[in-house]
This record gives sequence, structure tokens and C-alpha cells, in this order.
Amino acid sequence: MRGQATREAPATRSSRASAASETTRAWLVSSLEFRGVDVWYGSTRAVAGFDGVVASGEWLGLIGPNGAGKSSLLRAAVGLVASSGDVLVDGVAVAQRSHRQRASLIAYVPQNPLLPDDMTGREYVLLGRSPYVSYFGSPTRSDRSVVDDVLDQLDLHGFEQRRLGSLSGGERQRLVIARALAQDAPILLLDEPTSALDIGHQQQAMELVAGLRRERSLTVVSAMHDLTLTGIYSDRLALMYEGHLVADGAPADVLRPETLAEFYGVRVTVQHEPDGTVVVIPRREDIQV
Repeated sequence: MRGQATREAPATRSSRASAASETTRAWLVSSLEFRGVDVWYGSTRAVAGFDGVVASGEWLGLIGPNGAGKSSLLRAAVGLVASSGDVLVDGVAVAQRSHRQRASLIAYVPQNPLLPDDMTGREYVLLGRSPYVSYFGSPTRSDRSVVDDVLDQLDLHGFEQRRLGSLSGGERQRLVIARALAQDAPILLLDEPTSALDIGHQQQAMELVAGLRRERSLTVVSAMHDLTLTGIYSDRLALMYEGHLVADGAPADVLRPETLAEFYGVRVTVQHEPDGTVVVIPRREDIQV
């Protein structure tokens, strides 16, 4: 399968109200668009003219083998790598916004974050409120309330006073997700958010993102290797290969044995469950099914 499904036009910005502890916050709803995005590392083209729209409130799952360009595309969206083309939020190029404005619109969970060992979990999550704190100011009661909510939702209060250097990889990863959620940005980018988590915390993290997405109408883009997991939670999948977008559509349309064989070089069985879940099962070469 090579081709793209019809894309939705970007939605206009709107807001919806939701309560957080004692403070009522209005959630912004935003679309994300890529126009001809290229990313080069020296002479290597990691992303090749990527075009796509993620509609307001949509969850797009980026899939593809290692080196397909998924992480580079997300890093380009937040300005962490040099790129050409345009990344737009609600039709406005992010390059025209300040770093603080961009951080208030797009939250990013990197694949391999650098965490200071001597910082406590709470201090780290509170950094997610930086876009809303003045340069010479300090976090407000509202900022601390947002952090409390996120720590509650991710069951992280047991780690808030512990130093990051004393935590396991999975515990640190959960705090990275918590920091991103504390930004209250309408767009959330996740680069392998469950790679360091056990299956229980994988599901907990994905369910949390799904719940917050419904509550706040978050726009989510996640790059993941677990095809079944990303198919469960994503509205749409975009398959990348060697920097190009090669397939785009509903999980059931993209997760086909012939498509995965072509771009992953793998033999799989794809099962369609009654609830619509698509399950991808690798097949051993010496076993006929």
C-alpha cells in the first residue's frame, strides 16, 4: 500500500472549559501542519518534503522502521533540529513565534531526555510551567496546582521528593511525560513515550494521554514502534520510510501484512478484533500459519 488518505483541513482555534483543583483553565484546541519539511544531517536527508495536517483534537501515530525520520520530524516541530519548509500551528508558522510562545503551544516528550540527577521529581515537573512564569518571577499557586494534578493523575507523588538520579529509567520516563503534561499545551508530541515502561505503566501512560486528550481536546502526535499499541490509541497512522510518507490512513488500512512486509521486511499476521482493535503478531520464518 502506497498512498495517502484525504486529510482534514485545519480547524479554527476554539476553547473549552475544564476544572483543575481550585483553578479553572480554558483549553486551547489547535491543529498542526507540516508543509514540505526537510531535515538534513550533513549529507543525509532524514525527512524528505513531509506534508501533512493533524486536525484539532486528532491523534496521529507515526510509525516506520528505525531511521524512517519519525523522531527528526518531531524534533523539527519544536525547533530542536534545523529544517526547511514550514511547521504551522493554526495556520501560523511556529518559526514566527518566540520560544516561550512555542512551548505554550507544543509540549514534547523526547525519546532520550537528559535529566539532572540532583533535581527532585516535583522540581522537574514544575519546569513544565516555565512558559507561564515571567523571567524574574516564580511559580504561582495555580502553577503548583497544575503540577499536583499531573502528579496525581500519573500516580507520581511517591517520587516528587526523590532525586532524579535515584529513579529507574521507567520512573524517570513517567516524570518526563508529567513535565510535558504540566505545560498545558494544546499539542502534545510523544517520541517513544512507553519505551522504558513495563506493560502496566505503558497502558497507564497511554490511557492518561487518551483521557486528557478527550478532556482538553488535545492534538497528539506519537512516534512508536509498538504497532498494536499505537493502533489502539491513534485515530490515524502515518507510515514513514527513509524520510518519506508512504502510507497514511486508519490503523486498519495501514497495518496490513503486505504493507509491513514491504517497509519493515517482516512477516506478520494481522488480526482484527470485534472492537476494531488491530493486533500485529510477528511470525517465525520456520512456522506456517
